[in-house]
Amino acid sequence: MGKKRLSVDLGAERLISAENATRKILVEVKSFVGQSDVKDLEQALGQYVLYRQILDEMGDARILYLAVSQVTFNSVFTIELGQVLLKNQIVKLVVFDDESEAIVGWIPN
Repeated sequence: MGKKRLSVDLGAERLISAENATRKILVEVKSFVGQSDVKDLEQALGQYVLYRQILDEMGDARILYLAVSQVTFNSVFTIELGQVLLKNQIVKLVVFDDESEAIVGWIPN
């Protein structure tokens, strides 16, 4: 974006481009392995908002999702703090089972 380059980690946190049916999507995978779920949420949300704004500025219509494990979803997004983000549709989520590596939910559907 301009003279700034954005890059993502090549490890557990990476940006993946995919096509879901006829919709093109981007998924930012976050692991939430820090000492504080709230701090991890703040960082993930900031990155999500930054990417969403850049995509909008570029006229890119792809839908951006934040991918989290089912364990993270249960500890962060089922409590009041996370529910506010989902209720106000601040973030779109892909929830996955990290053992089977299967997607267990898209929020919103």
